[in-house]
Amino acid sequence: MYVLSTIDLVIILLYFLMMIMLGYYMRNRARKSKDAYLMGGKTLPWYMLGLSDASDMFDISGTMLLVSMAFLYGFKSVWIPWMWPVFNQIFLMVFLSRWLRRSNATTGAEWLGTRFGLQDKGVAQSHVIVVVFALLLCVGYMAYAFVGVGEFLQIFLPYERVKDMFPFLSHGEAAFAPGSDAYNTALQVSKQSTAQFYGVLICLVATFYSIIGGMHGIVLADFIKYMIMIVCSLCVGTIAMMHLGGDSSGVLSNVPNGWDTPFFGAELGLDWTNKINDAALKLQQDGYRFFSAIVGMMFFSGVLKSLAGPAPNYDCQKILSTRSPEEAAKMSGFISVILMPIRYFMTMGLCVLGILYFRELNLHTGSDGIINFESIMPAVISKFLPVGLIGLVLAGFLGAFMSNFSGTLNAAQAYMVNDIYLKYVDPAAPRKQIITMSYLSGIIMVAFGIGLGLMIKDVNMIFNIITAGLYGGFVCANVLKWYWWRFNATGYFYGMLAGIVASAIPPALSVSGVTHYFDGTRMLYFFPIFFVIQLIACIAGTYAAPPTNTATLLNFYKTVRPWGFWKPVHEMAVAEDPGFEKNPNLGVNILNVILGMGGQVLLMLLPMYLILNKWTGLGVVMGLLVVVFVVMKRTWWNRLTDY
Repeated sequence: MYVLSTIDLVIILLYFLMMIMLGYYMRNRARKSKDAYLMGGKTLPWYMLGLSDASDMFDISGTMLLVSMAFLYGFKSVWIPWMWPVFNQIFLMVFLSRWLRRSNATTGAEWLGTRFGLQDKGVAQSHVIVVVFALLLCVGYMAYAFVGVGEFLQIFLPYERVKDMFPFLSHGEAAFAPGSDAYNTALQVSKQSTAQFYGVLICLVATFYSIIGGMHGIVLADFIKYMIMIVCSLCVGTIAMMHLGGDSSGVLSNVPNGWDTPFFGAELGLDWTNKINDAALKLQQDGYRFFSAIVGMMFFSGVLKSLAGPAPNYDCQKILSTRSPEEAAKMSGFISVILMPIRYFMTMGLCVLGILYFRELNLHTGSDGIINFESIMPAVISKFLPVGLIGLVLAGFLGAFMSNFSGTLNAAQAYMVNDIYLKYVDPAAPRKQIITMSYLSGIIMVAFGIGLGLMIKDVNMIFNIITAGLYGGFVCANVLKWYWWRFNATGYFYGMLAGIVASAIPPALSVSGVTHYFDGTRMLYFFPIFFVIQLIACIAGTYAAPPTNTATLLNFYKTVRPWGFWKPVHEMAVAEDPGFEKNPNLGVNILNVILGMGGQVLLMLLPMYLILNKWTGLGVVMGLLVVVFVVMKRTWWNRLTDY
């Protein structure tokens, strides 16, 4: 049990109070207009939006997972986040953020009007399905934040400590004999109620400053939280290096051969047997033995997901909120640079302390009898961080949950107001009415998010639904919309519908307990099947309706300037304007994507080599990073305004 000190609690409460005051301070700026409320008036600088987006991604659950992966897989863990995939920011940085921002839309659903027009067959259906998709995604993320933040806070502020202050949390365990089945059941329900209580409180704080302060309040709150996390990361990494004392042998003697290298062969090649047997069993459960095949499949699915562009949530909203297409690209590139080194400095610091003192940590055991390696992070924080720093770290992590929650809430409000109320209810609504509806829609979406969270058993359940179900159905239709001129609104609708249905079935079977066949890495191997189903639906729907009208296609092609299969539209554009030139950047975009992905991996490896005092590896990584930055300065940065 990890119990917070009074000082740590005061720090956390002061942070919450500061967030509430910040929202109140920003209220007048947010109320100026719809764009001011939902998008910061498109006046926020790219580096502030980048800090905000990076802050959204620096969450508790993700960091706990990264620490456990670094512990188990060592330097090879830098490849596993390709499962999500983390390199989508590189595709955004290189070209997709500019393409998206050129539309000057307010939401991803409104953007569809620039691609498919407003009157063609299937336009209404495509608009409806992307709005429904976006709102489901937003509700899912809010439920994810709600469940995760409650579970995490209860680790440090358990039911046993607060039951006297909040007697309504009790479910009558005191009436039963300690140790009896009835007692244990009631106690478990009380602990669950405590986690839900924490989740409600923290979500209400995030809701207040998000609804009152709008995008301005969200971005400023995210900036403060990110500054806190920088301090915390540097402190945690430094503490780990002090415990190492300049000698990494204490770590390397407790891990398998090959742990300290990012390179791998056909198989993973990490044998934890006779070192930590539970670690060996966990690796077997994860299913990463044939590592090359796993990484290859993650790369394949990740490239397709990245080519689709951002999902309609906070990331998309931040891109659309930038001042210009060039600043949108800068923002997306900035995220990887400021997120990866800082996050992995903390991750590796916690991992090193976990390895050095593994036998001394009170780690939780899962239902399968194997140690829950995700409990390494809270155990290390509790044992090795001083009073005050624990409170600061927890305030930062709780702020990360609120950041993710508030960014998602803002995106949901944008869809509710812009794509439902103003489109179907009252298109001529005055500014005051729009702001009122923004407040009301925010409250409604929070209620749905918390309601779903109350029905969800754990974080993994909702995470599987989001990543495997919703994101799985997003890919094909959203790839084709960028790169194929013949693709139309009808094809988009049927592709999205087929994708969501097909990709949602496996996680639904899993979370309902019907079968766990699709758990773990198996979902990766089914991705090509789901993609083919989506592709068939996209093509069938496309040829079931006429092409998008010529005026819309020409406007989109000349404004967004995509590369891909646009030859007929290009010929029409040249006929209309003989001086028009197509986007010549396919080759350099591919080069920059390769360089950017390599640079991102190097930024993850940099703090890992640094903390372990592996100076040769650190020198090589820094040298390669210099090469990447110098080349991309010429091939990307200097070409941001090339057309």
